[in-house]
Amino acid sequence: MEGSGHRDNDVLLHWAPVEEAGDSTQILFSKKDSSGGDSCTSEEDPTFDPGYEPDWAVISTVRPRPHHSEPTEGAEPSSTRGPWAFSVSLGELKSIRRSKPGLSWAYLVLVTQAGGSLPALHFHRGGTRALLRVLSRYLLLASSPQDSRLYLVFPHDSSALSNSFHHLQLFDQDSSNVVSRFLQDPYSTTFSSFSRVTNFFRGALQPHPEGTSPDLPPPPDDEPEPGFEVISCVELGSRPPVERASPVTEGEWALHVGPEGRLQQVSELKNRIFSGGLSPSLRREAWKFLLGYLSWEGSAEEHKAHVRKKTDEYFRMKLQWKSVSPEQERRNSLLHGYRSLIERDVSRTDRTNKFYEGPENPGLGLLHDILLTYCMYHFDLGYVQGMSDLLSPILYVIQSEVDAFWCFCGFMELVHGNFEESQETMKRQLGQLLLLLRVLDQPLCDFLDSQDSGSLCFCFRWLLIWFKREFPFPDILRLWEVLWTGLPGPNLHLLVACAILDMERDTLMLSGFGSNEILKHINELTMKLSVEDVLTRAEALYRQLTACRELPHNVQEVLGLVPPSEPRSPSPPVSPLPLSPTRALPTPPPSVDTAPQPDSSLEILPEEEEGADS
Repeated sequence: MEGSGHRDNDVLLHWAPVEEAGDSTQILFSKKDSSGGDSCTSEEDPTFDPGYEPDWAVISTVRPRPHHSEPTEGAEPSSTRGPWAFSVSLGELKSIRRSKPGLSWAYLVLVTQAGGSLPALHFHRGGTRALLRVLSRYLLLASSPQDSRLYLVFPHDSSALSNSFHHLQLFDQDSSNVVSRFLQDPYSTTFSSFSRVTNFFRGALQPHPEGTSPDLPPPPDDEPEPGFEVISCVELGSRPPVERASPVTEGEWALHVGPEGRLQQVSELKNRIFSGGLSPSLRREAWKFLLGYLSWEGSAEEHKAHVRKKTDEYFRMKLQWKSVSPEQERRNSLLHGYRSLIERDVSRTDRTNKFYEGPENPGLGLLHDILLTYCMYHFDLGYVQGMSDLLSPILYVIQSEVDAFWCFCGFMELVHGNFEESQETMKRQLGQLLLLLRVLDQPLCDFLDSQDSGSLCFCFRWLLIWFKREFPFPDILRLWEVLWTGLPGPNLHLLVACAILDMERDTLMLSGFGSNEILKHINELTMKLSVEDVLTRAEALYRQLTACRELPHNVQEVLGLVPPSEPRSPSPPVSPLPLSPTRALPTPPPSVDTAPQPDSSLEILPEEEEGADS
């Protein structure tokens, strides 16, 4: 539900105090339907389980708020429900102040964005914690270290992270170069620059003093505002045990092939692939379905016709760049730049794999041709460093130029936003990852915050190329085919990242690591992770989250449990980066204690290396 008072979907807080001599059994939970009436009035509405006998109700409505609930300098009391009753949109709240300890009963005071205070909410029989718990499903409550009785209210969205990228460009001249290079090449900066960048991220999650602009740094003579502890107030149950199944075999796949070659019981088949993966001999056929090249509902004859059509389409696109003469290419800087970058990346992609090893390996030529043809297929995106990592396993499995190209296109439909110059998709995913991790493990987030690593930018490469550099080659085949099922939700790759951090939790927190050591440790996990262990833990985390009855709405959106809400407002503008065929998204530099390992990370371009320390 939207919490803003400017949208049709509002979450309202309705307060109706209990009369001194009243019967407490008359205080009920109430949820309003779209028609405006009370669709349900129950003493045991399962949506709300405060654990106390409450004096309040949260009303979810999908219609414009009734006129009497529109606040002016706060909210008008509702005369129809007593002189102290009122309804207020959660989006209009600015802060919540609680009573001093030691009083005979507790109370809360709600302050609105307009600066007005609503009538105090008195709790004669307890319930303040219960109310704050329910509010935390719709809002972020931040406790100020300067005033332990004050909670600041923030909406549940990822705009803080998006704003931080925007604000990075507005600092002083000394910082602007770090920021500019971070937006273009987040991991080509040095460790010291990395710490400065993460400091900027943390600043975006902190409130700004009254009268100051959030786009500007604090005045030189003022101390920066202290941080705030985000209160999630979500109580997760125990983590359920999960067991992975055996891979789907060719025989089991054959049982799902019906008349005319149509696959049957597709949902059951996808569930099996999710829980166990595929046997290697089956991948060449099954990946074409998982990546959308072949339709799950099509017949064998329909598939043959589709392949003939797509083969013709592929070679027509390939002819577009093959027919360009060297003389023409000299006048086409974009094509020339793409070709140069592709040739360089292909020459170092998975060269330790037998399928690509050797100086004259034909697999390298296929990688080159497919990637250059993709530039013709997707003119706007073209080629960005990292795409060769995504194509390599597909070509290895499919072993057909045309089929591999279209499977690669299907994969890029899922992740093309990762490579866009605006970086909006990567920013959103980092924000979603942080949101999940805060619900799953607030102490770990607090530790990372304390070490200037709370932005999780060390996970950038994981999300960018779907952990391609983190697992051995055979394991990445298993991981990707599980992720391609789209089960159990749309963002399992974020839970995979959470699972890795969960596995390394004790090492990170008990070793006294600083930001540099954290980044170094994460980099050194490469090729040391077990894909089955990670997938098992990721599924367990998913089940643990979905079993929580009070899961915040935005977490439910990330997990695909509810449809995503419309954004509250457009993302802040990000200064456009120059359109260049040599733009790249490299990974972190090698750790300070080790020399670079061949083919261990996406490498930065020479011209970027030259200015890395500027």
